[in-house]
Amino acid sequence: MLHGLDERTANIYAPVQEGLQRVDDKLRSLATTETSEVQPLLKYVTDVGGKRVRPAITLLCAQFHPHDEARPIIMASAVELLHLATLIHDDTVDNSPTRRGRATVSNTWSPYVAVLFGDYVFATSATFVCDTNNIRVIRRFSETIMELASGQLMEYFTAYDPAQAKELYNDRIYRKTASLFCTASESGAVLGEASEIEVQALRDFGYNVGMAFQVRDDLLDFRGDPSDLGKPVGNDLKNGVLTLPTIMLMERYPNDNLVKALFEDRTNDAKLEKVVEVINDSTIMADCELVVEDYIDKACQSLKSLPDCEPKQSLLELADYLTARRR
Repeated sequence: MLHGLDERTANIYAPVQEGLQRVDDKLRSLATTETSEVQPLLKYVTDVGGKRVRPAITLLCAQFHPHDEARPIIMASAVELLHLATLIHDDTVDNSPTRRGRATVSNTWSPYVAVLFGDYVFATSATFVCDTNNIRVIRRFSETIMELASGQLMEYFTAYDPAQAKELYNDRIYRKTASLFCTASESGAVLGEASEIEVQALRDFGYNVGMAFQVRDDLLDFRGDPSDLGKPVGNDLKNGVLTLPTIMLMERYPNDNLVKALFEDRTNDAKLEKVVEVINDSTIMADCELVVEDYIDKACQSLKSLPDCEPKQSLLELADYLTARRR
């Protein structure tokens, strides 16, 4: 079993357990092959383990037909490296001292080192993708880096701006989160020799799971356990990031806009607590749960045309697992 996986996740990953172990080994081996200055940084971020959701999706989506197994493993490694790079940069931009209870790269070394190291990991992920020798997935991977960056820029430039919240929300969470899920599923399908119809079905799966994943993350910001989340409850709102619960709150109470009042007095913790309290005491969270469930239903529906097999069942179970996650 991979380090950090619970029993349910390990069961879901069973069809690709060996491949995921090879991904893990490939990532950890970087720390022994790169320059001495980079080695401790690589060891620090690859030793942490994690759920490996995105590489698991890549490998599962490659399992529907006979194929060269080496290339999806390379791609899955690249997908996970890209994810790690975004976390390094996000933590640096957000000035986060910890992630999941562990000091961030920027806190352990410095923001300067973290930015450079994040760039290094981005570049390393790109070299991995080139080793697939598939121009389609190389292009898709490059587009994903652009989407991730533009999503973060969108979040930055629309912070504390309620007027643009609803209009840009879906596009923003696609770019910053769902785009990488799309790439994980599409590239796995392409490298797994799937037909074009199957590739599009699996990409749809990735899109909907990715959107559900981010909405779930938005909900956890209001009711998660800070020790699990690695950040205080309401942290996104405090930083001016408007998510689905706050958008619904503003729509329901246009004449008593608690979010606007908070943004006009950003250091007032009592106003932040009031927003969190009203959201949790209303039906907003339940209504957001319905949005998550709708995305997951669409993800599962997209797999109907695919042949029944263990990887398909794992994808269905993974979608359900991600819906119920608490961190």
